[in-house]
Order: sequence, then C-alpha cells, then structure tokens
Amino acid sequence: MSRSLPLAAPFIALGDVAQQWAVQSQQQARRNAMVACTALAQRRAERDEVDDYFAARRTAPEAEQSTSAPTPRVRQG
Repeated sequence: MSRSLPLAAPFIALGDVAQQWAVQSQQQARRNAMVACTALAQRRAERDEVDDYFAARRTAPEAEQSTSAPTPRVRQG
C-alpha cells in the first residue's frame, strides 16, 4: 500500500495543475469580459453624446425662428 502512494503522486500533482489552470482560465475570462464591457460602455456613451449633439443641432434653428423678431419690411416707393 505504501508503494502505491508514490505512484499516485504524479496524478495528484496533475490534478493540482488542472485545477490551477481552470481557476486561472476563469479569472482571465472575467478580465477579458470586464475590458470588453468597459469598451462597449465607452462606445455607448460616445454614441449617446453624438446623438444628443445632433438632436440639439436639429432643434436649435426651430427654436431660434420662433423666438426671433419678425424681419422688418422694406418700404418701396
């Protein structure tokens, strides 16, 4: 029985390596997902900012026309 223990040691070490690989792989996948999420959030914020800018530009002339004084008529004659 005591002789089988040293023979099992490489398999135990292999199991430890497999377990460490699984943990490290999961941690790296989480890091990648966090980086991707951050990049997507930045793009979304940029897109929203551009949309807001164009929306403001689209409504600005309408607001100026309604609040500006009427143009004076030129008298001919």
